[in-house]
Amino acid sequence: MPQRLVIDPAQRQAQLVTFTKPQQHYLYRVLRLQAGDQVIVLDGLGGSWLVIITGAGEGTGKILQPWEVDHELPIKITLMVALPKNGFDEVVYQATELGVGRVIPVISDRTLLRPSPQKIQRWRSIAQEATEQSERRIVPQIFDPVTFREGLELTADLTHKYICTPRQNAPPLSQLLPEFLELEEIKELVVLTGCEGGFTDQEVEEAIDYNFQAVSLGSRILRAVTAPLVALAVISDKFDRG
Repeated sequence: MPQRLVIDPAQRQAQLVTFTKPQQHYLYRVLRLQAGDQVIVLDGLGGSWLVIITGAGEGTGKILQPWEVDHELPIKITLMVALPKNGFDEVVYQATELGVGRVIPVISDRTLLRPSPQKIQRWRSIAQEATEQSERRIVPQIFDPVTFREGLELTADLTHKYICTPRQNAPPLSQLLPEFLELEEIKELVVLTGCEGGFTDQEVEEAIDYNFQAVSLGSRILRAVTAPLVALAVISDKFDRG
């Protein structure tokens, strides 16, 4: 299987792809590819092509044909996460592997982390790397952090939204997910998980006012970096076409 590489859509002009200097270093120096070798190029938006390298000194490749293999889920998933103190890098990586469409970091009442612009850019780079590794076609969108209320407002027009509440008498997420046949009528699913200490009662009530459904991920209390991945695994297991 050829190596996969995510490019900016502007790097493709008709049947020609121009690689950036860092991409050339990766292809020619790290992978030791040469003229005539092939790579799969992704634009991160769903387009993918089989490309032949035209010349190591030219920094270009020629599109041979579209790459039709598709490992995307049939439903768009938005993951909203109240930022944990540590470990969000791995959440981004594994959420990408599990098929998430966009990640919205949330600053909730109990959030301690205030990430720098460099950290946010690192999360975006991690999502791109995980997309290449997991053979996806779409790079998840990683938002700048928002307040809890801003996160609710960003998803206000969506209908299938779930807030994970470990200490409340809530039904399992798996029981409330729509059936596969309903997916054509649904824009996307939203799942919201908390940081260390979870959400305050007021935040849960506010989310419910925005039409989120309170759900459980099981009888055990999960770590802040575990809960979003369990939620995504439940969704992926239900809808993954295999």
